[in-house]
Amino acid sequence: MITVLGSINMDLIAKVDRLPKSGETVGGHEFTTAAGGKGANQALAAGRAGATVHMCGAVGNDTFAAPSLAYLESAGVSLARARSVDGATGTALIMVDTHGENIIAVVPGANGAIGDSDAIAAVDAMNGGDYLLLQLEIPAIAIEAALRAARTKGIISVLNIAPLTDDAKALAQQADIVIANETEFELLAGKPDLGAAQREKILMELHQVSGQTIIVTLGAEGAIAAHEGTLHRVRGLDIKPVDTVGAGDTFCGYLAAGLDKGAEFSSALRQAAVAGSLACLKPGAQPAIPLAQDVAAAL
Repeated sequence: MITVLGSINMDLIAKVDRLPKSGETVGGHEFTTAAGGKGANQALAAGRAGATVHMCGAVGNDTFAAPSLAYLESAGVSLARARSVDGATGTALIMVDTHGENIIAVVPGANGAIGDSDAIAAVDAMNGGDYLLLQLEIPAIAIEAALRAARTKGIISVLNIAPLTDDAKALAQQADIVIANETEFELLAGKPDLGAAQREKILMELHQVSGQTIIVTLGAEGAIAAHEGTLHRVRGLDIKPVDTVGAGDTFCGYLAAGLDKGAEFSSALRQAAVAGSLACLKPGAQPAIPLAQDVAAAL
């Protein structure tokens, strides 16, 4: 079983020809809304991959609350621990250019109400050997409490250190599995502008010291991972991206689902990379997350 403790958002998405520079206004040509939030995205990806998933988080009492949960509900993700609070549902303001690249500003809203009591309640309902999936769009106090409680119960914690926060490095040291993109990994390593060979060398060094499984997602290049003393490399698909929003979350959800179902680590990693690629072929975060049969066909 997988429990996701994390954010639930409504994404407000503008399509633009190119992303603006600082202080610049650019024209847009399309506007849509879509359910999002890194926690909810990862929960949906794990659910679509076939796992049993519980979503723990919060929405507001506004008009965004119901649509922000709709995809999760339709995928059979349990929402028994998704509570409603006074105020606004979290929102993400997203601009996507013609190459599928994006910039995002996140307003926490109800996600900011998640605390250590929510974390402890979530972990209390889990069993040893379950997977706890976390990200950094909820308060650090909740993430730290969840990581601490998970270790006590023998629950396998998976922390995606995104979006990058000041607490990311300290929290990452407490997780069993850490997932980072290239920029986030450089924060963990304390070394900017790493080349491919340097990245792999430092990845293995960190793994040997900590014993943690550490995964670095590389966008179009796939991913690398240090796991049980071995360096793994996987490729995604050769695609022309439409929208990269949610690709990383899809990777995380599919990886957790594969591991939860007992797949070999290398197989779960490959499945996650392919799923992340497929998520780039449609606009929006949750609408683009592929179904298990689509990932199987691509593999």
